[in-house]
Amino acid sequence: MEASWDLRQITRLDHTGAQLLWNTWGHAWPRHVLVLDLQRATLNRVARFTVLPPKPERHSLWQRFLQLGQWLMGVESHLLSALRLTGQLLLDLLQFLRDPSRAPWRDISGHIYRIGATALPITALVGFLVGVVLAYLMARQLRQFGADAFIVNILGMALIRELGPVLAAILIAGRSGSAITAQIGVMRVTEELDAMRVMGIRWGYRLVLPRALALALVMPLLAAWTTAAALLGGMLATDLTMGLSPEYFLIALPKAVQLSNLWLAMAKSVVFGLLIALNGCHFGLRVLPNTQSLGEGTTASVVTSITMVILVDALFAVLFKGVGL
Repeated sequence: MEASWDLRQITRLDHTGAQLLWNTWGHAWPRHVLVLDLQRATLNRVARFTVLPPKPERHSLWQRFLQLGQWLMGVESHLLSALRLTGQLLLDLLQFLRDPSRAPWRDISGHIYRIGATALPITALVGFLVGVVLAYLMARQLRQFGADAFIVNILGMALIRELGPVLAAILIAGRSGSAITAQIGVMRVTEELDAMRVMGIRWGYRLVLPRALALALVMPLLAAWTTAAALLGGMLATDLTMGLSPEYFLIALPKAVQLSNLWLAMAKSVVFGLLIALNGCHFGLRVLPNTQSLGEGTTASVVTSITMVILVDALFAVLFKGVGL
């Protein structure tokens, strides 16, 4: 049975109440409704100016196929741009090696300081906390089997070979990778890149090369710094929870973890740094001259950099699974 509405006892009906009623009725007059003339006028006014929400479009199979093709074309465009950027970086690197006296050393040193030195506190803090958490979790499990001494092996291998470099790379991707994209994107919005091209200044040699070299040099150092902070946190947590002294930890660590694991971690960090720099520059150069594109490019740069770091780390783990183990 359809409900009936009687609004005649309502003394006042403003447009907010009328809009609420009109939405409740589904943007149509009910069959049984009793209203006063003034109330009817208010409801008619609300009905006349109410914008109906658009009906959801049902995409056909052909439209979905076209959307897939459009997405693939976008991926192809990104791949071609990244390949072009990588080739230009190699050419600029050859010129850098051919004539180091004319290299942008001031830009390189500035990026080393901004990307590396200013990131030391946050990477040390995060690495220390991760080491503490891992040590506490491992201690609870190893104590059940009386294998307290093996926490040095597990903690050292996990932090030196995997977690240290990956954690530093993720932090730098979110901190410095986004900054690179934002800097170059703002230069795109303010037409500074066009001005550099008009003046004959190659933006690849002045913008991409210094950031790539700086990140390639800084990332191994930051990875070692983060790993050391994480080992310090794990050592302190191990001393508090399991009674293993720091002296025992420092003596057992070189025996448990071979030096080749450290060299593998440093090599991975160099690749991580180059990937983060290239991703940041790639998305920065693709920014359109508007603020919305700048935000979207920065977000895409961070997400892509973190994803590529994890994928490349997995690839290194598969290719070098027999090294240092």
